[in-house]
Amino acid sequence: MHLRSLSLNQFRCFETLSLALPEGITLFHGNNAQGKTSILEAVCVLQRLQSPRASSLSDLIRFSEKSFVVGGKMEGGNYPDLRFQYRESGRSLLVDGEKQKRSADYLRHSGLVVWMANDDLALVRGGGDGRRRYLDFMASQMYPGYRAATKNYEKALRSRNFLLKRDASPKWDEIDAYTGILAEQGRVITTRRRELIELLSPQSAKAQDGISGNGETLTLQYENASGDGDDLFATLTERREEEFRRRQTVAGPHRDDLSLFLNGMPAAKFASEGQQRTVALALKLGQARLFLEKREQPPIMLIDDVFGELDPDRRNALMATWPEGSQKLITTTHLDWLDDRFANVCRMRVDEATVE
Repeated sequence: MHLRSLSLNQFRCFETLSLALPEGITLFHGNNAQGKTSILEAVCVLQRLQSPRASSLSDLIRFSEKSFVVGGKMEGGNYPDLRFQYRESGRSLLVDGEKQKRSADYLRHSGLVVWMANDDLALVRGGGDGRRRYLDFMASQMYPGYRAATKNYEKALRSRNFLLKRDASPKWDEIDAYTGILAEQGRVITTRRRELIELLSPQSAKAQDGISGNGETLTLQYENASGDGDDLFATLTERREEEFRRRQTVAGPHRDDLSLFLNGMPAAKFASEGQQRTVALALKLGQARLFLEKREQPPIMLIDDVFGELDPDRRNALMATWPEGSQKLITTTHLDWLDDRFANVCRMRVDEATVE
């Protein structure tokens, strides 16, 4: 499945935009801050109803406007026509012109997405938030019901933290009403994340070995912040004194993490910058391969300004490990790294929110 066309209205810097997209590689080039990344972001929003760059979809509305619209025609499956309109007061999801009541109904018709960007290095160097978002974005495309579980968990977590902060003496009966929701939804999240890492580990390890060319071994390990047991309700009950002192929920999937080891050593501490960059690439390529294997569908690869940062060996290895059949949308600020393999690809120049 690939995206044949993309249309934008009042999205980021674009007042309007309409593009036809080929099945293979499309290269968007131009200076910084012209709109290249926003095009890739719009594809992600259209396919997955979320942005890899913004915490709130309201941030994507063009300045001084009140809503945005993204649309596109898919090829593959039943050839659906997708349209997503967002405003702070509500949203509208349409498939072939028919309004969808739930996100899940819409997402059944969309494609899979892998987002690769230069700042993926934060997956190795940064805090656990980025790694949790990486797992959740992947799991929401792998497991029906996972997206709903995360939304329910986040809503209950906000309410529980509010109650912990509101009163001088916490009302535990009220708080525990949300503790039960956290335990129920958290069990779904934790179980699926563990399953996902078990499936992802061999795919990422293979990608790491292929890109590095040095026989490096990448190992993934899920870190459960709630302890060895899976009873989150019991864990939070035992840690009430700590929660009273800190006025926040101290355990649960929102504090879990993904540990990365290269040749048995923590990659964040002991890997070189080149090795860390390779680990980040391997995680995203592992995701793409997992989609191809388990969902039997090549994902749309959204590759934002990655190639110019790679040395020729890593660049060649990355291209050699792309999943076959995947549509690839690539942004770059300069073209001096291109070789003969890009001689016949579709090139589009982006300049001040116009595309040629």
